Amino acid sequence: MERRIADAAEISRMFTRMAHELLELNHGPNQLVVLGIPTRGCAVASRLAEEIKKIEKVDVPVGTLDITMYRDDLRRHPTREARRSDIPVDVNERVVVLADDVLYSGRTVASAFDALKDLGRPAAIRLVELVDRGHHQLPIAADIVGKTVQTAADEHVRVRLHETDGYDAIEIGRN
Repeated sequence: MERRIADAAEISRMFTRMAHELLELNHGPNQLVVLGIPTRGCAVASRLAEEIKKIEKVDVPVGTLDITMYRDDLRRHPTREARRSDIPVDVNERVVVLADDVLYSGRTVASAFDALKDLGRPAAIRLVELVDRGHHQLPIAADIVGKTVQTAADEHVRVRLHETDGYDAIEIGRN
């Protein structure tokens, strides 16, 4: 059984706060490009860019960064189909905002860093996560987190977003 820890209204407030934090950290929207890590990271990236537009009246480039071929578990899970990255601008000397739904082990983010290295040399990389659930296996921390949740190892965090699931919610359940 899953328990809901955030509803649509709370998630909306999280996006607004995260956008403000990102703008403060970056001293405005200049040079930002937001890249979502498929699947739900793409929705996180789009919503973050929408919030920035509401606040600053500026369009921030948004794209996707597929990390499939950079994952360290390809030998164990080779069935995942690679997707195409959609990088809307040259990342060199830009502030790249990596957006994802849940920070867990840190391995997805490490793969994203490797993928970014093949695209160029950003001025900075910022990590924005909707949920940080702990249990990191790598020394990776998000710059901006929507919600930090303490979980047991046998629990899972499910982020539901309207774009992929038809509704917004964050739920925790047992494996």
